[in-house]
Amino acid sequence: MVVPSAETRGVLRVLVYSDNPRTREQVRLALGRRIHPELPELDYVEVATGPMVVRQMDAGGFDLAILDGEATPVGGMGIAKQLKDELDVCPPILVLTGRPDDAWLARWSRAEAAVPHPIDPIRLGDAVVSLLRPAA
Repeated sequence: MVVPSAETRGVLRVLVYSDNPRTREQVRLALGRRIHPELPELDYVEVATGPMVVRQMDAGGFDLAILDGEATPVGGMGIAKQLKDELDVCPPILVLTGRPDDAWLARWSRAEAAVPHPIDPIRLGDAVVSLLRPAA
């Protein structure tokens, strides 16, 4: 299956996973619809369970996945590792960690970035822009 690129779609698709609807909402509110003038608008797909993350990511078409490392019963770090191990083409992954000291666990999971709870809109936005912005 050929998945259209962000340029073709005119939007960047972002999967947001957390079992907590408030966390998903905080991510959307922190990032908004347009995170940077050089990037297309963001289109969010919210997911509340680990198996649905895998199903959605298998279908493809995402430019970024934001996974809550504190989600239960399946944490975002384990899902990140699984996705990186199993998908031939995996978009960048950002893990929301429980605390700043957990960044090493996010690196173990092969996530490209980690941002700790509580969600800081500036820190999250900077991390997302660095992952989505084309290399200069």
